[in-house]
Amino acid sequence: MNNMEILREKLKQTGFKITPQRRAIIEVLLQNDAKHLSSEQIYDLVKVDCPEIGLATVYRTMQVLDEVGAISKLSLDDGCIRYEINLNKEDSHNHHHLICKKCSKIIEVEEDLLDEIEQRIEKIYKFDILDHDVKFYGICENCK
Repeated sequence: MNNMEILREKLKQTGFKITPQRRAIIEVLLQNDAKHLSSEQIYDLVKVDCPEIGLATVYRTMQVLDEVGAISKLSLDDGCIRYEINLNKEDSHNHHHLICKKCSKIIEVEEDLLDEIEQRIEKIYKFDILDHDVKFYGICENCK
């Protein structure tokens, strides 16, 4: 099953349909998965092939995709929420992000480096950790 089919199934299971506008938004997300796009950036890319779409439609679609667990939100503390596709990750943690303070580049760290710390916290505090969100701020290789 490809990513579009997985997303279609997630939406169908929760009572949502894939409209042409939603399909265009999802295609932009899938084509730019590693870029962590904002709603406005998604809108700019979608309206190239779907000029009749409105920004409000993008906002509503992102809300629906969030509700069904198809995307993850990334807030970089700059007032802008960015999104990435979140498929087949129901039981896995979010990955970590490295954010360059000069060029705002976002680098994904796929390894979960906090397993040992999580185990200690769960044991000491009797707390079941479901997920965590870690962002490291610094200077990327290109900006050094």
